[in-house]
Amino acid sequence: MTTFTTAQIPALTGRTVIVTGANSGIGRFAATALAARGARVVLAVRDTAKGAAAAAGMTGDVEVRRLDLADLASVRAFAEGWTGPIDLLINNAGVMIPPPTRTADGFELQFGTNHLGHFALTNLLLPQVRGRVVTVASSAHRVGKIDFADLNWERRPYRAFPAYAQSKLANLLFTAELHRRLTEAGSPVLATAAHPGLAATNLLGHLDDRSRWNRLQTAVVNRFAQSEADGASPTLYAAVADVPGGSYAGPDGLLEGRGAPKLVGRSKKARDGAVARRLWAVSEELTGVTFPLAAQPAR
Repeated sequence: MTTFTTAQIPALTGRTVIVTGANSGIGRFAATALAARGARVVLAVRDTAKGAAAAAGMTGDVEVRRLDLADLASVRAFAEGWTGPIDLLINNAGVMIPPPTRTADGFELQFGTNHLGHFALTNLLLPQVRGRVVTVASSAHRVGKIDFADLNWERRPYRAFPAYAQSKLANLLFTAELHRRLTEAGSPVLATAAHPGLAATNLLGHLDDRSRWNRLQTAVVNRFAQSEADGASPTLYAAVADVPGGSYAGPDGLLEGRGAPKLVGRSKKARDGAVARRLWAVSEELTGVTFPLAAQPAR
């Protein structure tokens, strides 16, 4: 059992970190902790006013840049405007069980934001990454299914939670295939993933409405969820601890709902290499972004 805390984050002076969706929730706490250890932290956020408000509460070298993961033009603009090395890219931003919504490019919002936006961003920035790529997934991946016949819910009646679970399963398949490709390319960059357990973040705020089911969910969250700060711990663990590429971090408590971070398992579906490779190929087609590193010849 790990006893990892933010006190164990090493000195990060001279390191550059990008955290998507860092204006609130676990992203904001992760960014705050990394900046406090001396990193230059870039808050990559859709709403720069909210990003500036979050940055004002942080100490250290913190910068705000606009990034809308639901718009591939914005993703490309962010990448094109980036210069210099990146030591740590944390793919944290996400949306959870919204009403039926499309991205600027016509994708289902959760799949388009949680997976495709981060897929494009990571590959566009990868030539400048020299440390780690951490992608925030969810225990909801366990009930997810990659429906290649209808990834963007164009033929089926939209169901918000299954769509969310698909996007989170995609996050883990992306991490696995990215790890495989980095290894094949002989890259020192590590790809890891993390999930926050049940954390009381603003992603859950919309649950508080008048429906009986949502009132029940809200009661469960209020009773059992850990804080945003504790929810950020697995992300920080995956970002700075001595863990192998391809690993997945989450809380050590009951059903991985809360507790100190440790390496955790994932579903059989999340370990399917063939599906991961197929998803990667489809994601390249949908985004027009490809893996930028060449495989190294066998020795």
